[in-house]
Amino acid sequence: MNLTIENILLVGSLLLFVSIIVGKTSYKFGVPTLLLFLSIGMLAGSDGIGGIQFADPKAAQFIGVVALNFILFSGGLDTNWSSVRPILWQGVVLSTVGVLLTALSLGLFVWYVTDFTIYESLLLGSIVSSTDAAAVFSILRSKSLALKSNLRPTLELESGSNDPMAYVLTIAFLSLVLNPAQGLASVIPLFIQQMLVGGLAGLGFGMLSKRIINRIQLDFEGLYPILVLALMFVTFSATDFVGGNGFLAIYICAVYLGNQELIHKKAILKFYDGMAWLMQIVLFLTLGLLVFPTQVFPVMGIGLLISLFLIIVARPVSVFLSLVFFRMQLRKRFYISWVGLRGAVPIVFATYPLLAGIDKAPMIFNIVFFVSVTSVLIQGTTLGVVAKWLHMALPERIKPISESEKLIIDLPKANLQEIEILPHFTAVNKRVVDLQFPRSAFIVMIKRDDVYIRPGGSTVILPNDVLMVLADREEDFINVHNRLHKPGGGPTV
Repeated sequence: MNLTIENILLVGSLLLFVSIIVGKTSYKFGVPTLLLFLSIGMLAGSDGIGGIQFADPKAAQFIGVVALNFILFSGGLDTNWSSVRPILWQGVVLSTVGVLLTALSLGLFVWYVTDFTIYESLLLGSIVSSTDAAAVFSILRSKSLALKSNLRPTLELESGSNDPMAYVLTIAFLSLVLNPAQGLASVIPLFIQQMLVGGLAGLGFGMLSKRIINRIQLDFEGLYPILVLALMFVTFSATDFVGGNGFLAIYICAVYLGNQELIHKKAILKFYDGMAWLMQIVLFLTLGLLVFPTQVFPVMGIGLLISLFLIIVARPVSVFLSLVFFRMQLRKRFYISWVGLRGAVPIVFATYPLLAGIDKAPMIFNIVFFVSVTSVLIQGTTLGVVAKWLHMALPERIKPISESEKLIIDLPKANLQEIEILPHFTAVNKRVVDLQFPRSAFIVMIKRDDVYIRPGGSTVILPNDVLMVLADREEDFINVHNRLHKPGGGPTV
């Protein structure tokens, strides 16, 4: 079957429907949903029972880049800065030095066991050098796995921020394969430029996006997630245009935004939570369609050898060497080593050699695909077992709830207070978003001239308004009163 404009919506919606229904029951058998989506794509593809003809790496790469924008942005929005700050440098070292060590050690192993040139070997090592954000975010959340001592923010920070390093290494070694005379030193300026410009652009666009979101005053709540979507793509494309790393920029931009007070923040978080799931399904289905299983079978032997070396040797060695200057329990280092999941990102990166037309590109693509599948199958299915074995898992009953989860699920509050706004209060003529309430307190209703209104972030507080505030603790109400009475609640409108 050839995909046409007329049938692509029908085929796409059927694949989505089947993926969601099958994925709903997959965890009864301990199978990660991502692997299931990939399998459905393969079954529907050229070599499968669906017979859908799809062999366009350029289209797959475009879909992959768009999907990664959503996945990284959603992951960044969910990242709590107060949880990340204590392990910031560990995450940064893992996502840079750790990725480099993985790429080099695996590349040398590939060079030793295959007939690849050294640059081709290092290219393959670079493509699979980063842990996959889509796989890590998806599996950790869908398994509801509660981990001890900042392990989860460490793993999510590493997986969310290490793709740029792998991308730079992939592009650098691909250019060396195409032009071996360049030399290794040519990689260094490219790396510095990508990381520095990407990081600064991400922070700058994050601060600019916050001002735009809180000042633009749109008439409809549903337009705010669309506004953020536009800002996300502007951040990625503008950063890429000036030579920075767009993936790093959107992740940092999202981390900044996720830890700020935003108008209609709950609607924005819900939108991106759903879009991240949709993009994970679309991404894995597309990559499954792109793969020809008959071409993967011949490389399964060498693929399994490379995958085992990556899981058992390259990843643990890079983690232990990267964290040698940090105080950390041995079993914690082992668990970080085990959560080195590879997923869609390496497969997307493997389309770059295909589009560049190098001789061994099809073989590299099929090996990368097999390595990613075995990684999700071996490591993804055993995250919970290994966590319990290393005593890194928390009992489900004491699993902490993140700030974004609290915002999305609308936890019931214990207490309600009515607070009348007197004319001399500093909150008068300020918007709700500028009051900077504690995260655990909400204005659920405002009584104004005997009319009840439902407040949003842009609602302006007027004299004699009566606010109905829900909160958990007495300390929260004290904080709320301070924000209403005292200066410092943000700019007036």
